[in-house]
Amino acid sequence: MTTPGIVITGASGRMGRMLVAEVLASDACRLVGALERPGHDWIGRDLGEAMGGAPIGVIVSDDPVGTIARAQAVIDFTSPAATVAFAELTAQARAVHVIGTTGLSPDDLGKIAAAARHAPIIRAGNMSLGVNLLLGLTRRVAAALGADWDIEIVEAHHRMKVDAPSGTALMLGEAAAEGRGATLDDLRTPAREGMTGARIPGSIGFAAIRGGDVVGEHDVIFAGPGERVVLRHLATDRAIFARGALRAALWGQDKGPGEYDMADVLGL
Repeated sequence: MTTPGIVITGASGRMGRMLVAEVLASDACRLVGALERPGHDWIGRDLGEAMGGAPIGVIVSDDPVGTIARAQAVIDFTSPAATVAFAELTAQARAVHVIGTTGLSPDDLGKIAAAARHAPIIRAGNMSLGVNLLLGLTRRVAAALGADWDIEIVEAHHRMKVDAPSGTALMLGEAAAEGRGATLDDLRTPAREGMTGARIPGSIGFAAIRGGDVVGEHDVIFAGPGERVVLRHLATDRAIFARGALRAALWGQDKGPGEYDMADVLGL
């Protein structure tokens, strides 16, 4: 039986290169395509040579239609606009679409949901095993401690990250809100500045730090009278996200159309 063919979008980026390396190192799949934006200087070059190594026989393309048509899975950590376009093409190819893109708007999510009616889409703001375990713990602790404990979510990422709070921080906020039987929209307090007044009881606050080469750090702080509980995840190697994404792409091969997340992939 032929192993599934994987296409990597945004192949020249930090995550793109990591994903390429994970796919090439795996015996469970094949790299069949690499996409970059039109005008990128990698277009038309062998991907291996573009990455500074030996040729691998995969030419970097700016043609998503033809490239995705060869795929059984597309792994996508790009931008919201690009991801929405890739979702439609991947659905047409009936391939698995693994989405690690963050900063998606409600309109973007609606378009992705429409594409998922035709093919499996696995989307997560963070694809690491540890983070997904942290989500479950956050939900349980929020339910156990009750609304008289304040919840603050603090995240840190590298200086090049363009969205805040991170997708993972928002996932943690959603988990905390679910633990309290509410939605994040009901409880969320954005970043504070100036004379903000006293903290709203039961709210969930967010703070974002950007600097250096921080891969990803997330703290969920439960602050009660006289004590605090802090749940923390530290990512030190970006490969954890690539490994999770590849695991999701392989898991999705026998799944029907629909929207899935890493909890589904991991059986949590």
